[in-house]
Amino acid sequence: MIQQSSLFDALEYSPKGPKINVLIETEFTKEIRILLATGQEMKEHKTPFPIVIEIVQGQISFGAIGELKELEKGVLISLQGGIPHNLLAKEDSIVRLTLSKQDEFKRVQKVGELT
Repeated sequence: MIQQSSLFDALEYSPKGPKINVLIETEFTKEIRILLATGQEMKEHKTPFPIVIEIVQGQISFGAIGELKELEKGVLISLQGGIPHNLLAKEDSIVRLTLSKQDEFKRVQKVGELT
């Protein structure tokens, strides 16, 4: 089966906090889109499984392991499970998050609601 989705469809930033959607779910991953308006944050949290984050558009301050990295469009980073991290949008941003199939989308949604 072929699944298709777009990172750029229905871009509606929410003034209440990050907007988080599952774009595609496969046998081994969940591809998530996170829309962060300028100044919105995903407070410190951690995942039990490794993740990959791609900055599709915008700029994010990403904090983890005592470091703060400025991530711009096109940057990909990976992070092992169990590491506390946070994100802060320096400008309107689209973030693609790859989760393990074993991870819970609801967990990511709850992190977005904590802002």
